Formats: sequence, C-alpha cells, structure tokens
Amino acid sequence: MIALLDYGSGNLRSVYKALLKTGADARIVQKPAEIGGARAMVLPGVGAFDDCIAALRRQELLEAARDFIASGRPFLGICVGYQALFERSEEFNSCAAGLGVFKGSVIRFPEHAGLKVPQIGWNSIEIIQNNCPLYRGIKCGSYVYFVHSFFPEPQDASIVATRTEYGRPFASSIWHRNVFATQFHPEKSQEVGLKILGNFVELALRAD
Repeated sequence: MIALLDYGSGNLRSVYKALLKTGADARIVQKPAEIGGARAMVLPGVGAFDDCIAALRRQELLEAARDFIASGRPFLGICVGYQALFERSEEFNSCAAGLGVFKGSVIRFPEHAGLKVPQIGWNSIEIIQNNCPLYRGIKCGSYVYFVHSFFPEPQDASIVATRTEYGRPFASSIWHRNVFATQFHPEKSQEVGLKILGNFVELALRAD
C-alpha cells in the first residue's frame, strides 16, 4: 500500500488517480494511525509552504512523514511536498520550519525581463543522476509540467537528480537514498509522468 497524505492539498485527487492508473494500491490517509504498514508514502502539494507545514502539523502528519523517511521506505514529495523537505522558505516572509530532511532554502525565481512568474507549463528536465530509479526509461530532455514561483536550493548538490532552466538553472528534482522529490507535477505530465510514478510504485513493491 502507498500512503497518500491528505492535508487539504488541491491536487490530491489527481495524484491519487494517477497512482491508481499505474496499478498502485494507493490509499488516502489523514492521520498517522492510518499509515500502518504502508510500503511507500507520497506527499503532494500545491499552494503556500507555510499552509502545507501548518496543516501537516495540525494533523500530526509532519512528524509521521519524518519518521517514515527515517524508516528507509520510499518517499515521494511533489511540488510543495518537495519544498517541505527543506529547512525554510522565503515565500511570503515564511516563518514555518520545514521538515529539515535536507539543508537549504526554498527561494523565488529572480526577476528577469520577459520571465513570467509563476512558471506555468511544460519544460524539459536534464537528468543529472543517470542511475536514479525514478527516471528509469525516461529520456534526458523529456518535458514535464510545472506550476510554481518558488523552488528549493539544496546545499548538497549531490542530491540533485534533474535540473531545469527557467531564467536560471534550478533543481527540478532530487534523490537521496529512499527520498525522491519533484518540483514538477508527474500526475499532470502525461506519459512521462505516469512512467515516473510507475517507477516509484515499483520501488514500493520491492521495499522491505
């Protein structure tokens, strides 16, 4: 079973349907007791960093997610669920502390003439970690769907799995041990996105 954390995120249902389409046994959970023996966890997200962290804390899912990651089982963060893995965010003078799984801050795209912020639409990914299991069967330069104004800037460059150019290069996804996270939305990225989610589901099936 893959536990899909429900803290009120607007894209929960689209992630749920995409996981089901890959053949996953995905279950929506709203409290730690419902996680049980899940083989993997997905933290989706749209909206503000602080709202995400506050909702997770209110439902006691913040520490549950941290404990799940520490267990070594596969974890996937999507969009704000990716950003939440870091220490802090610059969004709206944020004062909430993130999960702190990785060192670094979530920053805003720089102001450039002609650069539209938020980035909404398709952009390509350059695969940096060729052995990342999330991108098995995915071609470098494949296009995925983004909706965001902010992105994490990891202190440890070795965790960057893909890089994308939008005004400047940024870490569009990361991988470290059992933790995967994408700034883009695989659930909205058609065949490429379903392949990425399918790869994650396969990892879940092989998890101890």
